[in-house]
Amino acid sequence: MTLTAAPEAGARTAPGSGPGARAPRAPRFGRLRRVGLPYLLLLPALLLELLVHLVPMVIGIVVSFKELTQFYIRDWSTAPWSGLDNYGVSVDFNAPVGEALLKSFFTTCLFTVVSVGLCWLLGVMAAVFLQENFRGRGLLRTVFLVPYALPVYAAVITWAFMFQRDNGLINGVLDQLGLTDSAPFWLIGDNAFVTLLVVSVWKGWPFAFLILMAGLQNIPRDLYEAAALDGAGIWQQIRRITLPSLRPVNQVLVLVLFLWTFNDFNTPFVLFGKAAPESADLISLHIYQSSFQTWNFGTGSAMSVLLLLFLLVVTGIYLAITSRGRQAGDA
Repeated sequence: MTLTAAPEAGARTAPGSGPGARAPRAPRFGRLRRVGLPYLLLLPALLLELLVHLVPMVIGIVVSFKELTQFYIRDWSTAPWSGLDNYGVSVDFNAPVGEALLKSFFTTCLFTVVSVGLCWLLGVMAAVFLQENFRGRGLLRTVFLVPYALPVYAAVITWAFMFQRDNGLINGVLDQLGLTDSAPFWLIGDNAFVTLLVVSVWKGWPFAFLILMAGLQNIPRDLYEAAALDGAGIWQQIRRITLPSLRPVNQVLVLVLFLWTFNDFNTPFVLFGKAAPESADLISLHIYQSSFQTWNFGTGSAMSVLLLLFLLVVTGIYLAITSRGRQAGDA
């Protein structure tokens, strides 16, 4: 039996130390420090984001309302205001500038749809194939990710040498196999679109493979075993289990690939230089030519703003459709 000594009659109890007393509150300064510390840590990144992206974007929007040419390039703030004239020139599809922009826009849409589709298809095939355990799987994963790890400029310059007509590797292989009578031009003419598509898919599909392979890790293997016991084949398992389970991953992946591919500037610029062939005239390179070749920065900025608005609208519609489909699936 344990005896506890009763407190002396004259002893005083410290304030706030009784049986039902609350713990003392932390100082207000300490609470503010805990709450404000995450924002303080994010402040450098926010400042860099403001400096690198938002400030140039605002300046570009302002320039799109100015008649900025080579005569005002030293002090662009003195260029006269043109209002919506630059936008009117860009969307006047009966005029040469608007007609060329519209053709470049359709070329970019076709290129983006085919490139994103092939990247996604190759990524799914490779990710599903490498889910099974076999000898050399780790080596194949590493090899598949090499195009994504290589610097863009080094990889595209290598492809440009390979697609040379007279001494390129591609024509050398085709000639050895007897598939062509004469060496075709790959960097000019209609074949330039195929060249650009091959390089874009080679460069982009490992990212899709990486994301989809990570998404497949979250699918329980029990589902495939149960489906196999029920007599489902490999294609039925992919259709009924793999693709529905990867729907959230695919929604984000397709959007990211679309934005990257539609805005791709490095690949056509390194492959073709400042003047791309008409068949591979992507809108990003077209805007560059309209700005830095003709020195009409006002019109080029207006085209960039129109491109930004188009991407915002498409992204908003895509997110609305996918979120509605996700809610319907959850219901």
